[in-house]
Amino acid sequence: MAITTVTLSSLSLHSTTTPRLSFLKPTTKLHPLSLSISPKSSFLSPLSYHPKIITIITKANSSDIDTSFFDNLNPEEDFVFDPPTPPEDYIPPPSFDEGPLETEEEIAAAYEELYGPAYSGVSVLGKDIYVMDSKVKKTSGWGSRVKKEKIKDGFDERVVQVRRVTKVVKGGKQLHFRAVVIVGDKQGRVGVGVGKAKEVIVAVQKSALNARRNIITVPMTKYLTFPHRSEGDFGAAKVMLRPASPGTGVIAGGAVRIVLEMAGVENALGKQLRSKNALNNARATVVAVQKMRQFSEVARERGIPMEELWK
Repeated sequence: MAITTVTLSSLSLHSTTTPRLSFLKPTTKLHPLSLSISPKSSFLSPLSYHPKIITIITKANSSDIDTSFFDNLNPEEDFVFDPPTPPEDYIPPPSFDEGPLETEEEIAAAYEELYGPAYSGVSVLGKDIYVMDSKVKKTSGWGSRVKKEKIKDGFDERVVQVRRVTKVVKGGKQLHFRAVVIVGDKQGRVGVGVGKAKEVIVAVQKSALNARRNIITVPMTKYLTFPHRSEGDFGAAKVMLRPASPGTGVIAGGAVRIVLEMAGVENALGKQLRSKNALNNARATVVAVQKMRQFSEVARERGIPMEELWK
């Protein structure tokens, strides 16, 4: 059946059996209150009367409907599902409910394989992440007194200085701790970091994390010393570094000695000038080390083959 809706400009119902209607342009918009007129009858229902819209229902042409799909189909026939025959070597999979339950280690390993090492319990930055066990709480944060395990990435940590820092606010004074930590693998890489917190342990953890973000490479010769002399300054501090012969050892003091030892330098001379600030002296040592270059780098810049350097 097809439905056509037309709009009435006026509707006059008289006492006669056939109403007099005047129509305007048809529209496809439907209205909940409409008059339905069958082509076989001219009866108008008073419950569906509306002064503007009247709906006329007509029969659709049979040629417009495609019924070729149902030509060979018996609606009274019962259809039975016939699955294909499995091959000879087919082994049905076990049920989901059968077998032992996975352990937490197996589930954590599966998450690590899918989403990376962040789901194995420790993130890249060293923060604990417990994905599978919601009862275990994090061991870091403000007010935490539980000592956190060190990050196993091959770097050793050395605390250089811990100082109390007081901040004056409206309600009084706030006490914090500032820690200076130097990390290194004793194979040519070293970093200096600083961190502040309300507790010493948290301050050391933050400074160690900051030091790992500022790792540099120290150029060294086969005798584990510097290729040439260098000087560096940071703030009011100034550091002087000199190479030394094998067997000399590290002759330096304060933060300069710790930086060189954590970098793996075994023969060197160092001197702190001007300031006694441990943080500035450590950073001045890093600046002096960054100014050094290997002989191969200088030869490469000048276009000199390495074979000619040893003639």
